[in-house]
Amino acid sequence: MKKTALSHVHEALGAKMVPFAGYDMPVQYEGVNIEHENVREKLGVFDVSHMGEFILKGEKALDLIQKVCSNDASKLVDGKAQYSCMPNDKGGVVDDLLIYRIDAETYMLVVNASNIEKDWNWIESHNSFGVKMEDISDQTSLLAVQGPLAAEAMQSLTEIDLNGMKYYTFQKGEFAGKSNVLVSATGYTGSGGFEIYFRNEDAEDIWNAVLKAGEPYGIKPIGLAARDTLRLEMGFCLYGNDIDDTTSPLEAGLGWITKFTKDFVNSEALKAEKEAGIKNKLVAFEMVERGIPRQGYEILNAEGSPIGRVTSGTMSPSLQKGIGLGYVPKELASEGSEIYIGVRKKQIKAQVVKLPFYKAK
Repeated sequence: MKKTALSHVHEALGAKMVPFAGYDMPVQYEGVNIEHENVREKLGVFDVSHMGEFILKGEKALDLIQKVCSNDASKLVDGKAQYSCMPNDKGGVVDDLLIYRIDAETYMLVVNASNIEKDWNWIESHNSFGVKMEDISDQTSLLAVQGPLAAEAMQSLTEIDLNGMKYYTFQKGEFAGKSNVLVSATGYTGSGGFEIYFRNEDAEDIWNAVLKAGEPYGIKPIGLAARDTLRLEMGFCLYGNDIDDTTSPLEAGLGWITKFTKDFVNSEALKAEKEAGIKNKLVAFEMVERGIPRQGYEILNAEGSPIGRVTSGTMSPSLQKGIGLGYVPKELASEGSEIYIGVRKKQIKAQVVKLPFYKAK
């Protein structure tokens, strides 16, 4: 079991630790609902150092990225980040990821922890461009400081104008007295904030500085359980649940990052799929009747026949009702459609809704 540079800190704070993607990670500290609400109302800090980071360098770095990724990375300028996915050659998704353009010949790709080796091998197998690849995952720590008070609380730690940073932009600079820190206006919660990348040896100092600066604002350390409920309230896909090697990016609602203005792995097949029309669609649903949908539960039609499965589901701490995502036939995918969730041999009514579930006040 791998540990992050901060695993011992989480243990000392009394976090409940669980194995996740090969890492020993904090799943919760005080409790999911408390932590979730703190991020929505104030701010919280997550250790997400298990994520993978690759550096791609060279005059053909963009060509390699354009080949393996579905989004159009040529639109990036220095200091801009982009959400994308890597289609496989069978109609599914190798991974979803973030692309950071450091400069015209240097990019950082941030990938899911469980896919680091798979992604590296996949990109390397398409590297006919002579691009220099470096896996810096094991040397890099990552904190997500998320919530509406994040910019105000963290400003004392850096000269970077946090309030002035636009969504999906980033800057490198000094943070908490440490140099060469990348501060990115991105996140996985829908409540604003930043993701902060730095060397492992600076991890404890930066963690302590973040908690100290955030103390007057009510900061709390947040575990993976609340990270999951926060992202689900926004309808953000989680790799391994809502998208995987077998799911079409078009059916997953990722058509907006699938750009047919260029050639990429499996682009012809995906283009044909788009033109023919998708058969299933990843939808968001809310429970109309009392019940909590869980991953793997059957989705049923009015007659009780199985039509799909729940890919992600929980009791929403913000909305106080069961919410979920799942694939259903296209004819049942429109907003307002009635579906049913099989919960312990019962057929419980739900309704397809528009994302996000949670709308900021």
